[in-house]
Amino acid sequence: MEAFKAKGKDVGWHVHDERSLLALQGPLAAPVLQLLTKDDLSKLYFGEFRMLDINGSHCFLTRTGYTGEDGFEISVPSENALDLTKAILEKSEGKVRLTGLGARDSLRLEAGLCLYGNDMEQHITPVEAGLSWAIGKRRRAEGGFLGAEVILKQLQEGPQIRRVGLFSSGPPARSHSEILSSSGEKLGEVTSGGFSPCLKKNIAMGYVKSGNHKPGTEVKVVVRGKSYDGVVTKMPFVPTKYYKPT
Repeated sequence: MEAFKAKGKDVGWHVHDERSLLALQGPLAAPVLQLLTKDDLSKLYFGEFRMLDINGSHCFLTRTGYTGEDGFEISVPSENALDLTKAILEKSEGKVRLTGLGARDSLRLEAGLCLYGNDMEQHITPVEAGLSWAIGKRRRAEGGFLGAEVILKQLQEGPQIRRVGLFSSGPPARSHSEILSSSGEKLGEVTSGGFSPCLKKNIAMGYVKSGNHKPGTEVKVVVRGKSYDGVVTKMPFVPTKYYKPT
């Protein structure tokens, strides 16, 4: 920071008071939250950040979430977190329910969203992870960023491995379950997997060798030492419902 200031840049560091984070997700998120704020939430698009008063508390609000649904993440002063939670539940007249990280994890998997530490690691590039959209035009043209030599080459020539979605039979596949070809060749491994509450079937994502990543490719998934039939499929598994103003 001091180096930036020496160049005449206006930069500072401010630590806010202790805050808590509430995630309100689903088709009723906007109608319910609108009852607790004077700001027009219909003008807040997906990915936008705003500071506003909610239920009398100064909050940081983003229209985003880790579920594939429309919704909000609300950063609220910790001393007001319980009151805001109760207000949301009361205004929803029983239609909003409390839930935990397990439910959110199944939803983010259905939406094909990566979990850092599982589906993304320091040794995985954005190209391999199917996240090339996050690399801006200027960076592609100029390079010079960390990992540019590898990433720009992959953008031009293609990566050796790719993140894919999978349907599988048998028990749900979990992290590190091997993905094999029909002939038994190891193609890669599962990074996230479980049972889809919406689709009522096993879903997973993982990495396979390029050339085996096309939807419809038949594979085998190893769970507890036994091989089960699987097939590569497109993601998201369940269509996302992010909010886009009309």
